[in-house]
This record gives sequence, structure tokens and C-alpha cells, in this order.
Amino acid sequence: MAETKREIERKYESDDSGLPDLTGVPQVADVLDKGTAELDATYYDTSDLRLAAASITLRRRTGGSDAGWHLKLPVGPGVRDEIQVPLCDDLPEELAGLVRARVREGQLVPVVRLRSARDVHDLVDADGRQLAEVGVDTVRAERLFGGKGRTQWTEIEVELADGGDPAFLDKVDKRLRKAGVRPSKSPSKLARALAETKGGHPKPKDEGPGEPVTAGDHVLAYVRAQRDAIVALDPAVRRDAEESVHDMRVATRRLRSTFRSFGTVLDREVTDPIADELKWLAGELGVGRDQEVLAERLAAGLGELPATLVDGPVSERLHTWAKAGYGGSRRRLLGALDSARYLTLLDTLDALVADPPVRKAAAGKPEKVLPKAVRKDFGKVAALIEEAVERPPGADRDLALHEARKKAKRTRYAAEAAVPALGGAAKTLVKSMKSLQGLLGDHQDSVMARTTLRELSAVAHAAGENTFTYGLLFGREERRSAAVEAQVPDAWTAIREAMEV
Repeated sequence: MAETKREIERKYESDDSGLPDLTGVPQVADVLDKGTAELDATYYDTSDLRLAAASITLRRRTGGSDAGWHLKLPVGPGVRDEIQVPLCDDLPEELAGLVRARVREGQLVPVVRLRSARDVHDLVDADGRQLAEVGVDTVRAERLFGGKGRTQWTEIEVELADGGDPAFLDKVDKRLRKAGVRPSKSPSKLARALAETKGGHPKPKDEGPGEPVTAGDHVLAYVRAQRDAIVALDPAVRRDAEESVHDMRVATRRLRSTFRSFGTVLDREVTDPIADELKWLAGELGVGRDQEVLAERLAAGLGELPATLVDGPVSERLHTWAKAGYGGSRRRLLGALDSARYLTLLDTLDALVADPPVRKAAAGKPEKVLPKAVRKDFGKVAALIEEAVERPPGADRDLALHEARKKAKRTRYAAEAAVPALGGAAKTLVKSMKSLQGLLGDHQDSVMARTTLRELSAVAHAAGENTFTYGLLFGREERRSAAVEAQVPDAWTAIREAMEV
């Protein structure tokens, strides 16, 4: 069973002088010598070092208190999530899945072996509570694949104790610098080993041609960012991290919208089939997400009712409905992420970024090409809002508002892509469309909530339960929807006026 811990650490260069005296660090009452641990780690990667290029490390390590397979995923500077699986011979499938979006059809091979003698010390406070672990590591590295050579060095590693305040590391840093110790130039032992042995470094991340100049440059920079987001979010989605499914789904929507909005820049004969596959992926991501959001909304509405108005096992039925939907959608999503179809989509996105299907307008000036596309999308939103306002309340108005919401998203994403080139005007439009999207999203959520309440009420009625509470919740959703509809004309007028300034 995998365990995850948040690793917050800093690395420093060291020499033969060993560890400076750290008893002067604020909060540190004692420095406890915990002995020396002999560690032997083999690091795995693809032949072209895709994991290392993404600052991901995968190793099998013996020795120490946490022998096993370790996968480290970057979170921020000096912060990584370490997923640990007990020691076994072969790479555990749960870790293989977490790097599948990077490895794809490639093979993982041993690339570096690191053997370290770690002199371990605990920094503790007056109550004996551990503040950090400090290791002085004497490292011997050997290149196993893609090159040859050996290297060795000594470094100091300071790792914050679980639940500790990251600001404590600043205090240790100050003391170490005062003693003449300097931060390591390499972010990890693996990175240093690769740099100091023959065989090359990880390929630099594809960041495009540099500073965007043409309209095509700006659109492709946005496309590249969404491609990167999908791949980077893959492990978090597999681990069911908070908001990860939503964030990946948004990245797929941004890509699809960009292909449609900027058809004069990127050839839609090429991008339309990719957009269809992105729609499939968004659908797989949305099954559980939509039900999760809806379940939260219904549970919140039920929680607002006085107990005297809750008749029957309404909460239990809501919980059962939400749980059943989640379990099935979760299995389906993981199956989609492990499918050849998904991996092919990732390969296709890489190919598009590497060799984009640009059209004539791609070479144009961004201040001319991009606004034209954004204005076209904005016009579609305007037409749908005006159509919805003119319709009487009911299914037709609901549909028109839902379509307006989708077009507002597309306009927002088109404006986001244009922000680096157009500046303030595009930022204003992004903000306006985000506000409109939120308003119309609340309306659509109410529509879906009422549909679900009807279905749950029918099931409850068939089971002989009182359906009064479902009707009450339905009525509250109707009033909430009507209130949103009443806000739309004024909200739209404010947006039009802001855009005319």
C-alpha cells in the first residue's frame, strides 16, 4: 500500500569539515546524533530521461528506515510529494501508473546508482520534539545507462519534520550561510549525478521558440501551456488530489476552445479531430466531477433546512446516490487514463506542438489577428444572451442560457490567450466572462439539481417514503434559478458598457 508524505527540504554543498554547529538556531535545544545509515538507490527513467526533465525521480532504495520504491513529484521549489511503496523486486503498478503520462510506450531502465553514507542528526526543541532531520551525505554515483562514468561529492540535506513550519528552514539556512555553507547548485542528487557523468542531461522542456512575436506564437504558447497542464496533472488525478480532476478538465476545454476560436491561425482540418478526442477526455473527467458538485449542492441545500422540514431518509438517499456514482465514475476515469486512446492523444498533442498546422494568419501581427477572433466569440455570447432574455422562463430559456455559458467560456479562454499581446483590454474581458460564466453556471447547476431531485423523489415515492422534502428543495432551486435569471440583463449591460470604455 502506497504512503504519501510532503517532503520539504533544502540541499547544501559540503566539504570535509562536516556539519556546522546548529545549536544556535532559534528553537533548537539540542542536536541529536542518530548514527550513520548506508543507502543504496537505483534510479529509473526512460532512455531520453523524460522523468528527470520533469523533475520527477523514481528509485528503488535499500537501507535506512524507509527502504522501498520512492516516487517524488515536484510541488514547488524545495517541496515534493514522496509516494512510498514497500520494497519489492519489480516496479509496483501503482507507481508505474503515476508516471504513465510521461513514459507512455517507453521503457523504464536503471539510469543511475547512488550509494550514500548518511550521517544523520535530529534538530529538536526543548520538549524533545523533532524540528528537522539533517543529513551529511557522502555520495558515490555511477551512470548505468545512456552513458558512463562515476562521480562523488558530499552534501548537507535539511528536511523539515512532518507538520513543521517551513519558516524554520529559513533559520537553519541563515545559520549555515553564516558558517560559510552555500546552497547546492543541483536540485537533487539525481540531477547532479546526471550532470557529472558522461551521457548527457535531460532534454530541456519544450518551451517554444522564445518570446512570442506573431499571432501564431501567442496561440501556440497557450496551447503548449494547456498540453503541459494535462500531463502535469495526470498523477494528481490518479491520486484523486483535490481539484485535480476539475483542473485537468479545464485544460482540455481551453485547448478545444483555442482550436475553435483561432481557426485562422491553426488549421481546423488538423485540430478538429484532436478536439473530438479532448471532448472525450473531458467527458470522462466530467462524469464524477459533475455528480460530485451536484451532490455538494444538494447536501448544502438540505443542511440549510430546519430538522422539522426534513421528512424521511433524504440525507441517506443523497449519500447513497453520490457514493454509487462516484465509485463507478472513478473506476471508469482510471481506465480511460490507462487506455491507448489517452496515450495516443498525448502523443498527438506533442506532435501538434512540435509541428503546428499553422495557417496564413499565424504570421500576422497579434494586435490585429487575436482581437478579431475574440470579438467573434464575444458576438456569439451577445446573441445568445439576448435570445435568452427574450424567451419566457422555461426549458428554452434554460437551454439558451446554458449555450451562452459555454460561449462565455470560449470567449474567456480566447481572451486569456490574447492577454500577453493585448494587455488590459483582454484582462478586462477575461474578468467579465469569468463573472458571467459563474452566474450562468449557478443557473445551470440549479437546472441539473431540479432534474436530480425529480429522479430521487420518484425513487423515494416508489419506496413508500414521504417526498415532501424533495419538493421543498425543488422549490428553493426554482426560486434560486429565477433570481439568477433576473440578474442576467443588468449583468450583461454592465459587461457591454465595460467593453465599450
